[in-house]
Amino acid sequence: MFAVTATQTDPDNPLAGLTLGEHPDPEPPDGWTTVTVRAAALNHHDLWTLKGVGIRKDRLPIVLGCDAAGVDEDGNEVIVHAVIGSGGDETLDPRRSLLSEVYDGTFADRVAVPRGNLVPKPAGLSFEHAACLPTAWLTAYRMLFDKAGLQPGSTVLVQGAGGGVATALIALGRAAGYRMWATSRTEAKRERARQLGADQVFEPGARLPERVDAVMETVGQATWDHSLKSLKPGGRIVVCGATSGAAPPADLNRVFFLQLSVIGSTMGTRDQLGRLAVFLEQTGLRPEIDRVLPMTEARDGFAAMAEGDVFGKIVFTR
Repeated sequence: MFAVTATQTDPDNPLAGLTLGEHPDPEPPDGWTTVTVRAAALNHHDLWTLKGVGIRKDRLPIVLGCDAAGVDEDGNEVIVHAVIGSGGDETLDPRRSLLSEVYDGTFADRVAVPRGNLVPKPAGLSFEHAACLPTAWLTAYRMLFDKAGLQPGSTVLVQGAGGGVATALIALGRAAGYRMWATSRTEAKRERARQLGADQVFEPGARLPERVDAVMETVGQATWDHSLKSLKPGGRIVVCGATSGAAPPADLNRVFFLQLSVIGSTMGTRDQLGRLAVFLEQTGLRPEIDRVLPMTEARDGFAAMAEGDVFGKIVFTR
């Protein structure tokens, strides 16, 4: 079958290890099944794998890709939940992995997954939109609706509008009745954030009109000080990533004096993925897609992500 694989890692030139071509068909073990991939979405996780982050060299070559929507062996249209765990809240399983870390991922004609990792795809969702959900949109859903403790009408700041999680946060929050604010380095991305539903947009580090109830943090070190200073007393920062660095000054005096909460969040459960799909079906909300490419042109998608030239999701189709 055709697949997009990581055959080597290089932190300085990650695309050097990106290989497109034939790969052995999956052989699912007991309790697993195969899905014929119709669409798969690119994540920063895939680029980090090529840089050598979170992957051992003895796992190579490995098929890249966490996200997919397709057709199962019985002909059902499904969304693939990317977290391989032991059940319950699989995101809390210390031995969990994502597709493309231990097991081959979704950038291929077919992918093998546990049967319990399949979620029905609503008929009203295209395969391209459905493929955007399992990582970025599910992460945003859990951050907003599970971890943040917000009520409709709350004010939420999203740092770094442009990436898949950030755009999902803006769209989901607006649909849920939150007042969404966002920061971005470029006027073009700030305007796109407005179009997605952001009530106000700001340059990074800008003084806000008022303090917010919660900050959604995916950037890390570059925005951390601003995130802390933007919160009301008793407010929360929900952190799902740190693309600019993972060790900013903690400013613990501010944290304890204003009784701020810092909450980590990773991915989401299969049940949350199912509810997210229903939420989109009911509201008419759809993921922002930057571009759709045939999987044979995956290198162009990886290059665009490496250059930061994206707003929303890059989707590969078969």
